[in-house]
Amino acid sequence: MYNTPAYKTARALGWFSLALGAAEIIAPGVLSRSLGMREHNALVRGFGLREATAGLGILLMPNPTPWMWARVTGDLLDLTTLLFGLDRNNPRRGSALAAFVSVAAITLVDYICARNLTAQVQYRQLPRRDYSDRSGLLQKPSGVR
Repeated sequence: MYNTPAYKTARALGWFSLALGAAEIIAPGVLSRSLGMREHNALVRGFGLREATAGLGILLMPNPTPWMWARVTGDLLDLTTLLFGLDRNNPRRGSALAAFVSVAAITLVDYICARNLTAQVQYRQLPRRDYSDRSGLLQKPSGVR
């Protein structure tokens, strides 16, 4: 599992989560103003904590799958919040739209990664058949049966 494309993508997204979470925690007002939205520093910091926690979970836990699903859920929350920035009266509506499109694209990447990790985990949990007691084709056909 640790050498699959989905796992490598999850690790990259984990580092991305840490960086984005740090930015939201350190400078929530700057982020809000750049999108033309009212400053809700506590909310943005909360989003940053959520983002950083998901990143740490992805990077530190042996199974990053639930943490990737946490990212997907957080992305949906982010998209919902960014909808308020798309108001026609927002002087920075273009910035808010760019952020919305970017988060939507990342949400798609997160979803595909989480889905692929889930499939890998489910595949590993399938029961395995044990054929170690069979001798193969080294015998006559009657002995193989």
